[in-house]
Amino acid sequence: MLGTAKFITLEAAKKMAEAGEAEARKNGWKVAIAVVDAGGGLILFHKLDETQPGSIAVAQGKARAAALFKRPSKALEEAIAGGKLPFFTVEGIVPMQGGLPVVVEDKVIGAVGVSGVTSAQDEQVAQAALGALNT
Repeated sequence: MLGTAKFITLEAAKKMAEAGEAEARKNGWKVAIAVVDAGGGLILFHKLDETQPGSIAVAQGKARAAALFKRPSKALEEAIAGGKLPFFTVEGIVPMQGGLPVVVEDKVIGAVGVSGVTSAQDEQVAQAALGALNT
């Protein structure tokens, strides 16, 4: 039986990036924001002026990891900190807080990743981006 697939539209990704940007600007943070689909494919990338160049790859990696492993990237960070070092050998692992899956009807349909400030602040921006989906 065929079902109706849910996915993040470009319009939704733009709303997420705008909400994340608003949260970052409110706090004076320069960040990169990546929104990916369920397979980790980039839908939208958004970088505030003067964000450090290294944050480009990190934001995309956090988003991809959250989508592919169907959990916040912080969970991967905690697993490695807890001694599960073999996770480092898995392609696509970015064990840093700031990547959050987008879950609809108990299915991960994509993710958002943020980089540029502390990991907790990155996740705060990511949470704001997710909040845009509920408005």
